[in-house]
Amino acid sequence: MKYIDEYRDAEAALALAAEIKKITTRDWTIMEICGGQTHSIVKHGIDQLLPSRITLVHGPGCPVCVTPIEAIDTACELAARPNIILCSFGDMLRVPGSHTDLLKVKAGGGDVRIVYSPLDALETAKRNPEKEIIFFAVGFETTAPANAMAVYRAAKEHVTNYSQLVSQVTVPAAMAAILGDEENLVNGFLAAGHVCAVTGYDEYYPLAERYSVPIVVTGFEPTDLLHGILMCVRQLEEGRHEVENQYSRAVSRLGNQPAQEVMREVYEISDRNWRGIGVIPGSGLRLRDRYAAFDAERKFEIHSVPTADSADCISGTILRGQRKPTDCPAFGTRCTPESPLGATMVSSEGACAAYYRYRAKS
Repeated sequence: MKYIDEYRDAEAALALAAEIKKITTRDWTIMEICGGQTHSIVKHGIDQLLPSRITLVHGPGCPVCVTPIEAIDTACELAARPNIILCSFGDMLRVPGSHTDLLKVKAGGGDVRIVYSPLDALETAKRNPEKEIIFFAVGFETTAPANAMAVYRAAKEHVTNYSQLVSQVTVPAAMAAILGDEENLVNGFLAAGHVCAVTGYDEYYPLAERYSVPIVVTGFEPTDLLHGILMCVRQLEEGRHEVENQYSRAVSRLGNQPAQEVMREVYEISDRNWRGIGVIPGSGLRLRDRYAAFDAERKFEIHSVPTADSADCISGTILRGQRKPTDCPAFGTRCTPESPLGATMVSSEGACAAYYRYRAKS
C-alpha cells in the first residue's frame, strides 16, 4: 500500500537499527511523547532492535491517561444528574474515577453517549433543546481545534444548552516539567508528529536550548520512529541539542495556522492538573471569559474536590519516564485492562496497555 508499506519495510528498519548501533558509544535514554508512538514501538518490537545502551521510556502523551481523577469524578457527577446528556469519546468511559466510571454511571441510568466529534455533541444539543448537553473535552493540541470550533459554532448559532467540561492539556509544558524534575532520566525526545502538525515546532526551540536536549519531531510508523531515534542519538553523540523534523511529510515549522487561530479565539492558557503527575503551570487550556456560558464548570457551579489515585498504581512515574510498566508489582495481576488500577492500563494509548497487549504473554 503506497505511503504505508514503505514505512514498514523490514530491510529499511534493520538498516536504520544497524546505523543506530554503529554510532552509539554511551548510554542514552530517549522518551517518545505520544501513546500512539509507544504502541507502535512495542507492537513492532522497535525497542528490541536497538543496542542495549539505548533505553526508550514512555511519555505523558496519552490524553486518557493524564486526565485527572477529579475531572472523571466531575463528569460522573454531572452525567448522573437528571436532564443532562454527557457526551464523550468512547475511551473515557472505562477510566476509573474515585468511586465509579462513566460506564457504570450509564449502566445506572445516566445519559452518557459516545460521540466521534465534539460537533456530534453540538448536533445532539440542537436535537434536544429541553436537555443540557455537556461534551467532555479532553486531549492535547490534536483535539483542541475541533473542540474549540464546536464552542465557536455554538456561540455563533446561539445554542444555549451546550457546554464543555474542559480538561485540555498541552505538550511543551509537560516536557519542561519532565526535564525540570530532579529525578529526570531523559536525554532526548521524540516529539509527537500529529501534535506538531497542528502547532508546528517553533515552541520547542526554547526547550532544547534551556535544557540542552535534542528534540526530533517524529512520525508513527516503524521507520519513522527508528529514523527519529537515529537523528536523536546522532545529536547526543555529537553533543548537539537542536530541534529537527523527521516527519516533514506532515509537519511544517509553523503548523496549521487556522487551527491555532480557533484555539486562541476560544481557549487561553491555564495551569492544569495531570493525573499521576500533578499540577503543571501553564500546561492546560480553559475557555476564555467571553465563552463562559459554554463552560460546564461555571454553568453548573462545579467545585472540584481533591482526590488521589490508587496507592498501588505507579503510572505517574511511568508517564515521567522514570519507571516502565513491567516495574509495577500489580502489572498483569491485580491491574489488567479488564480491572485497571490506573488510566495507563485502561487507555487504548496507555503504556501499560501496550505492554500488556504485546508483551505480557511473552
